[in-house]
Amino acid sequence: MDKEDLTNNSCEACHADAPLVTEEEIKELKPKIPAWQILNIDSIDRLSCSFAFKNYMEGLSFVSKVAAMAELEDHHPEIVLEWGKVTVSWWSHKIKGLHKNDFIAAAKTDAIYAG
Repeated sequence: MDKEDLTNNSCEACHADAPLVTEEEIKELKPKIPAWQILNIDSIDRLSCSFAFKNYMEGLSFVSKVAAMAELEDHHPEIVLEWGKVTVSWWSHKIKGLHKNDFIAAAKTDAIYAG
């Protein structure tokens, strides 16, 4: 599966007993979103990436586009908007960790940034 396959997929409804991605799946999926880091915050793995912008309004426009995509996917990130920078973090709240949905959403976030 390449990055385009991720962006062409849709997030699936995630339930409380959905499986976390395995280490093997992470090894397959993570190279498709190389700018993203896996951070462990409060014992929960999440994908996080910062995006640079020339000014606050460009960042705000990006936030709006990511939010619209998140609504369509019914999967919502943490977004931090600062002057010249937006940080987006994806994880699956119900399972307290990473699901394939998070990699799909990260790839779609990259595609939005790429324009």
